[in-house]
Parts: sequence; C-alpha cells; structure tokens
Amino acid sequence: MPKMKSNSSAKKRFKVTGSGKILFHHAFKNHILTKKSKKQKRRLTGFSEIADVDHVRVERLLIAGL
Repeated sequence: MPKMKSNSSAKKRFKVTGSGKILFHHAFKNHILTKKSKKQKRRLTGFSEIADVDHVRVERLLIAGL
C-alpha cells in the first residue's frame, strides 16, 4: 500500500497547533490596501481558528502530516 500524502496546497495554507486546533491566515490583505480601512486591515492580520464545520474536511487534507 502506498504512503498517504498530505495535500500540498493545504500544508501551505493551514497550521496545526499542539492542542490540535487548525489555524489559517485571513484573505484580502495582499494588495489594494489603500481603500481598506485601518480597522479592516488590523482585523485581517494574524491567524484565526477554522470553523467547526470545516475541521474534518481540512484535517483529511492534512492527515499524513498529523
């Protein structure tokens, strides 16, 4: 039986914490930033935890890496 492979795109987009939470970076903070407010740009900074409904789906993509 061949090895299970992690999804390469998922490896780049998600980060798994020690406690098993899956984090992601917010979108919409790469370019065209002049028209976005300071508040919006600040909210989009850093990581957030994925929604519970997506947890199983993302975990399946990262399964070989866990």
